[in-house]
Amino acid sequence: MTGSPRLLFASLAVATFVAAAAEASGQTLGATPPASVEATAADTIFGRSGRLLARFFAPRRSMEVEPIARLFGGREEKNASTVAVTDSTSGRQMSLITLRPFTEKVNGRVGDYHLGRFPAEKRRPRSAAYENPEGFIEVTLDNKDTPVSEHFRLADFLTHDQQNVWPKYLVLREALVDKLELLIVELQRRGVDAQRIRIMSGFRSPQYNQRGVRSGRALDSRHQYGDAADIMVDNNRDNRLDDLNRDGKVNSKDLRIMVEAVESVERQYPELIGGIGIYRATRARGPFIHVDTRGQRARWGRY
Repeated sequence: MTGSPRLLFASLAVATFVAAAAEASGQTLGATPPASVEATAADTIFGRSGRLLARFFAPRRSMEVEPIARLFGGREEKNASTVAVTDSTSGRQMSLITLRPFTEKVNGRVGDYHLGRFPAEKRRPRSAAYENPEGFIEVTLDNKDTPVSEHFRLADFLTHDQQNVWPKYLVLREALVDKLELLIVELQRRGVDAQRIRIMSGFRSPQYNQRGVRSGRALDSRHQYGDAADIMVDNNRDNRLDDLNRDGKVNSKDLRIMVEAVESVERQYPELIGGIGIYRATRARGPFIHVDTRGQRARWGRY
């Protein structure tokens, strides 16, 4: 976007409208849109955090990709589902990814990858938030390291199974990635050394989630819908929560720091409200928290 790397849109649909209007009026596509558009905008194409580096398009919205791509200074078609665009002002690259349709899942599989059956395929969903996803991100050995934001990549959110099966298929919501980036910002604002958040568990395919129901996983876990992650600050990459308050111990006090930061993000961005789960250490693993963007407040666990 030649006018500003923080070009505002009320939604990606507005971006399409702006591009179409610019073409119709003969306006340069890279120019900054009218102030009235910016004044009513709720978001930027780089998200509320300003750190998103990927946008996902359901098949029914695939026609929005090209108008948005034309707003940028550079364009490269990575594969059949991904267009990479570069902001000519900041030099940041964003991936515009079109999902594979949900209807491509046959007998619980897309290709050789086993996803299983989503809850809404078995029974009526209790709300729109529990309907089947519209599609899947195809993740290959070539694109698995595609950044979805400044701190996260596609591979971070994959289900932990079928290690040798490629391509894999992923459900991931932009709102979750945005919330995690905002969490890093908030932790750092509070003086916490949060350089890296480890995604212990991101998307869980229904068949993978089902295997853990007896040990406590929810049948309709938000992990199946791409808007949940189990996380911890792990700067030194030892797969353990860091000592966030620097008292020489890793315990519930460090979890509290993370929870309070998530609460602050939700107060600032109520559209990102969701669940927070607190998981204390066990013999098998260290402490962590669950975060999601389900659209309503939910809390469980204790310090």
